[in-house]
Amino acid sequence: MMLETVAAVPGMVGGMLLHLKSLRKFQQSGGWIKALLEEAENERMHLMTMVELVKPKWYERLLVLTVQGVFFNAFFVLYMLSPKLAHRTVGYLEEEAIHSYTEYLKDIESGAIENVAAPAIAIDYWRLPKDARLKEVITVIRADEAHHRDVNHFASVRYSFCGKGIERRACSSWLSLRLHVVDREDSLK
Repeated sequence: MMLETVAAVPGMVGGMLLHLKSLRKFQQSGGWIKALLEEAENERMHLMTMVELVKPKWYERLLVLTVQGVFFNAFFVLYMLSPKLAHRTVGYLEEEAIHSYTEYLKDIESGAIENVAAPAIAIDYWRLPKDARLKEVITVIRADEAHHRDVNHFASVRYSFCGKGIERRACSSWLSLRLHVVDREDSLK
């Protein structure tokens, strides 16, 4: 659960800072603001699902508040200094999340963790069957984490090459394809 408490922070910080940059420079983001805020919302739903499963105590909630406060400020500074490094770091954190969820799935399959009924919030959000179990929830969360890993690793490359010899249209078009974001043609000009 602790990993999920900070996982929503990078998308929110990145989305917020890109939003403000877009407003300052009167430029489109090529779909990045929406993509990062959707990532933050998706990570929030991972947390809400874990909260339903774990039922944290008051002191765990206090720890979450503390960890989020520290991580938000640290990530904000990192993103201001180097968006490329910030996205690369998130990509590696997402890789760790994939590994953690893979181990979680192994524990469910071995019987070390009970394969309980999926929480209603997870069934609604991921449109799972009404009789879905924990294994299905962890499987879709792991797939989300893999997507976030890919997006953040690409974002770190984007900061290296887009606008530096690679046509902006090509970078935006790749993102649109990868994230299924539909950009209007004039926003790519």
